Amino acid sequence: MIPIIALVIVIYLISAIRILRQYERGVIFQLGKFAGVRGPGMTLVFSPIQAMTRVSLRTVTMQIPSQKIITKDNVSIDIAAVAYYHISDPEKSVIAIENVYEAINQISQTTVRNVVGRFSLDQLLAQTVDVNDQIKNVIDAHTEPWGTQVTAVEIKDIVLPENMQRAMAREAEAERERRAKIVAAEGEFQAAVRLGEAADIISKHPVALQLRTLQTMAEIATEKNSTIFFPAQFMTTVQEAIATMKKDSQI
Repeated sequence: MIPIIALVIVIYLISAIRILRQYERGVIFQLGKFAGVRGPGMTLVFSPIQAMTRVSLRTVTMQIPSQKIITKDNVSIDIAAVAYYHISDPEKSVIAIENVYEAINQISQTTVRNVVGRFSLDQLLAQTVDVNDQIKNVIDAHTEPWGTQVTAVEIKDIVLPENMQRAMAREAEAERERRAKIVAAEGEFQAAVRLGEAADIISKHPVALQLRTLQTMAEIATEKNSTIFFPAQFMTTVQEAIATMKKDSQI
């Protein structure tokens, strides 16, 4: 009889052994009451007096389904996002809420809809980081009593209506044309300024104009298929320029 009782005790003790991984915690209930949280390693749970619920502390990646949202400027868009959270208090995550994942999923969908609705489309596209932070803070405030912490929320896809996409494409094209015209006008202005400075210099040195004319003719002559006619007045001016240069060299 004693060996049988001993064998039953051994089998009972073996069946009471529980192994918790490094990322797991065990929430223990004794006669239905909370009795503590046990860490990783081997532990004993004496059923039916005690019961244990395993809780994972690893970060959970949760997809927030795409949903239609109307922005502040009355543009209908489809937004999909992703949230990252982990359990920070195993006791609360088991006692305070029945299904943490489902609860966070639902509160995330409503929060994304409410927060995005406060922004216009341009603000949403330009200030995505701020929008993500606001969504994360609101969700985290709701989930903190459940023993969970939301580490990040990212909007990963924004789908615009086709007519809005065409309008934005036209706007972007018009913006590029505007910039091109501004650049061209700036180039014309700088060229005009340089030409004005060159004219001032040439007006002070008449010979420079003749030299520039000769240089231009030399460039034309390189084509070897042009005939250049020199007016008599031009030759006289050239002779005067050469004489002036000789005087300057003698001095």
